[in-house]
Amino acid sequence: MLQDLWNNNRMVAMLLAILVVVLPFLIYYVVVARKQHPKGLISAALSNMGERFGYYIMNAVLLLFLCSKFGISDDAAGWIYAVFYFLIYVLSLPGGMVADKLQNFKGTIMAGLIVMATGYIILSLPVFGGNPGAVPMWVLVVTCIALVLIAAGNGLFKGNLQAIVGQMYDNYEAEAAKKGPEELAVAKSRRDSGFQIFYVFINIGGVIAPFVAPLLRSAMLKLDGFVYNADLPRLCHSFLKGTLQGDDAQNLATLAQSSILDGGPVGDMTTFCTSYLESFNTGVHYSFIASALAMILSFLIFVATRKVLPNPIKKVKEVQANLKAEAAADAKEIRQRLYALFAVLGVAVFFWFSFHQNGQSLSVFARDFCDTNAIAPEIWQCINPFFVIVLTPIIMIVFGALAKKGKEISTPKKIALGMFVAACAYIFLIMISVANEYPSGEEFKGWAEASKEAVKAGPWVLIVTYFFLTVAELFISPLGLSFVSKIAPQHLQGICQGLWLCATAIGNLFIALGVTMLNSFPYQWQCWAVFAGFCLISMGVMLGMVKWLEKVTK
Repeated sequence: MLQDLWNNNRMVAMLLAILVVVLPFLIYYVVVARKQHPKGLISAALSNMGERFGYYIMNAVLLLFLCSKFGISDDAAGWIYAVFYFLIYVLSLPGGMVADKLQNFKGTIMAGLIVMATGYIILSLPVFGGNPGAVPMWVLVVTCIALVLIAAGNGLFKGNLQAIVGQMYDNYEAEAAKKGPEELAVAKSRRDSGFQIFYVFINIGGVIAPFVAPLLRSAMLKLDGFVYNADLPRLCHSFLKGTLQGDDAQNLATLAQSSILDGGPVGDMTTFCTSYLESFNTGVHYSFIASALAMILSFLIFVATRKVLPNPIKKVKEVQANLKAEAAADAKEIRQRLYALFAVLGVAVFFWFSFHQNGQSLSVFARDFCDTNAIAPEIWQCINPFFVIVLTPIIMIVFGALAKKGKEISTPKKIALGMFVAACAYIFLIMISVANEYPSGEEFKGWAEASKEAVKAGPWVLIVTYFFLTVAELFISPLGLSFVSKIAPQHLQGICQGLWLCATAIGNLFIALGVTMLNSFPYQWQCWAVFAGFCLISMGVMLGMVKWLEKVTK
């Protein structure tokens, strides 16, 4: 009991420490936004932060929750997660088309929040359909329908809120133009930093969200007289299915006894496994209530502030003028731009395939290969948004200083550098895996519990990994959007931005391969070597195209 209390206190202490560090940055961004940016920026950012908070609660636990509730393999859960992530981005295209067709962006955004809230409410219902160790297929189908609703609602919300922010800066620059060219130049220079502030608020929700489900799950377990253990759901499902093999029978007996809060006897193992799974997963279900409430809060913020937010408008005259200008331009130049665009999109696919392992192979690695007795594996996903908040101003200052000295790094070079940094994250994991002689995930699960504990990595390994991946993200994600806006022909801006989202979606569709490789390759380092290899090859391709890409973007 004391250990369980200590573990919960450590999670709370970690959350409070993160909030203390993040708070000054949040105040800084709010002050800058109020003084130097359009009035509606903070309102839009807060609405987006609420939605992202609810989303990241679910995202942090989704893969591990699917495994613990339904007893399906990491691979099967990984593919459900990957398809969901694919839909999140792909459905932004029809969501934007709906808003554009109706010319009602605000109404579309509010509808998206309602649809997402409905999906989260469905997920929050602790329905097991009988024995939690053998949940019927229809419950899994309903869960997948809820995920589709969340993806569809996100499609109506995500891109359209960004379009409103873009219109906000169009209006801001138009007002500045009336005051003179100098004022206009200043206004245009603030667009990028405005979107960075908007992006940071997304990650503020992402910092807090991963703590919600683990804390509620631990509280539910404690209420039912149990202590949290990441390995028990898999072992309980195996026992109820009659598929325990090797040392797993002894591992189950050992962990079951240590998971009884008052230290009493386990009793009938079937009863224990059934009760533990129901308690374990009910706590996670209740965390989705917080996601639904976050959607409602985001809805209320948006409704209360929608009058200060603009509606994107069709600039018919401007589009017609641009079309005439494009028609007069050299067709060869336009083709070169599109070739450059598709080249960068190819690199983006491999980046997102590697980066979004945070909810896939890195979550499984945290669960199985890291010591997470004190801090649940899902919580470590908060490290990425924490680093985004802390490192964004540093990177902005560094790039600004280089630009002032006439040593500005071009966007293609920054993207190449980002791929190298991403490769460093996986090279680091290769070194850890080789040093500890980690086998495949499936083989490691069969080891005796004492043998596994002896070689588990410390949490610092996850912190270092996420540090590298976050730096790579800051070099590639916002700069990729900037590159697309520079390279796209004027009459294809919307389509080209849609293609960027599609490249992201394709990369996300294949992220489940990470779990498959982690569990099936003979040695774990081989899995990380695949990601490192993709990142290094992509870096080489970008470096080989740098001069051409720089020429095309001029």
